[in-house]
Amino acid sequence: MRTVDPAKHRERRRQILGAAARLFAEKGFERTTTAEICRAAGMSPGNLFHYFPSKRAIFAAVLTDDDGGDRSGRLAAARTAADPLAALFDTVDLLAEAALDPLSPPLVMEAMVMAYRDPELAESLGADNDEEHAALTDLLTRAVAAGQVDPGLDPRNTATWIQTLIGALYTSAATDPAFVPAEQLPTLHLIVRRFLRAEAGAGTSGGG
Repeated sequence: MRTVDPAKHRERRRQILGAAARLFAEKGFERTTTAEICRAAGMSPGNLFHYFPSKRAIFAAVLTDDDGGDRSGRLAAARTAADPLAALFDTVDLLAEAALDPLSPPLVMEAMVMAYRDPELAESLGADNDEEHAALTDLLTRAVAAGQVDPGLDPRNTATWIQTLIGALYTSAATDPAFVPAEQLPTLHLIVRRFLRAEAGAGTSGGG
């Protein structure tokens, strides 16, 4: 029986996702062919389908694969941090960091289109969104209790608006060549801080 080398398997999987991400970002899902992904990844179709059963599965993995970044673990750690406001801004940075990759904004736009036609993909992306929303809501609830945030704000609704602001980084980068997400992060922090009416100087470790 053939033994699978886990490290080699992860590397080949990463190779496929990297090649596919570039093609999906440039051409979109529909216009990207499996043959093109195979060529870009340097492997045969038979080998490719050993890792992924379909092009759709590759696209879903490109969008949801954490590649060892332990996103869920980082969100969980933020929810129990001693300073909820600082952890909130750290979480904003975590959710915004993918926008700094030039491939990510067009992929997000493509995902929005695909999700309308693919309920399974929409459900997968929705699970990630729900996890992020829950983390933000918990942090906002704790920040209100600590007197760091306007108590008149509803944590769940406020979490939704913060997600919307973060999403604007991706959509703006995808539609405006002059928009540079890395340059806009301080402005994002400022908008969120003023929205929350956070106390001056609180949570500065979050980059605000």
